[in-house]
Amino acid sequence: MWQGLQSITDYKKKTSPVTDQDVLLTGRLNNFFARFEDNTVPLTRPATKTCGLSFTAAEVSKTFKRVNPRKAAGPDGIPSRALRACADQLAGVFTDIFNQSLSQSAVPTCFKRATIVPVPKKAKLNDYRPVALTSVIMKCFERIVKDHITSTLPDTLDPLQFAYRPNRSTDDAISTTLHTALTHLDKRNTYVRMLFIDYSSAFNTIVPS
Repeated sequence: MWQGLQSITDYKKKTSPVTDQDVLLTGRLNNFFARFEDNTVPLTRPATKTCGLSFTAAEVSKTFKRVNPRKAAGPDGIPSRALRACADQLAGVFTDIFNQSLSQSAVPTCFKRATIVPVPKKAKLNDYRPVALTSVIMKCFERIVKDHITSTLPDTLDPLQFAYRPNRSTDDAISTTLHTALTHLDKRNTYVRMLFIDYSSAFNTIVPS
């Protein structure tokens, strides 16, 4: 439909030539996002134990069919629509790759690459939101692993954890906090103190193992 509208309205995307300022900004952004890299991490990986987790071709095929065809491809250039359309044909091959990765406790290097697209919000470098375009295959791999892990966790997770859990949001966290505080304030001669902590670039400062 969008291509049809472009043809009818003779729409042409405006492009601007690359300037020295653009090249300079690219270098500054690269240095900014790479500032947390730790080159002191030992290259020799410690001995690992087999996790015992393995997938079936049916699981992989089902996950491929759930892929959003509109999602952008990662550095490998494999489009999500191809995985979805050929899920049954590709499932067997990738099931072997995934299971081999799990048995060796190693992720293929090509799966770990990402294209970083800085989305500007303000003028400062710190306000650019880095959007990572990763391999769609890796996303499917991670989704299957996540499903296996989370299926064993519900009884052990803290009931007050609202992040990264289905059917929970910041609204639930706010409502729970307000309810707890107001219930306590209903008692005489009581007060409430709250401490809010925001870790700057928390995920960027975690050294990957």
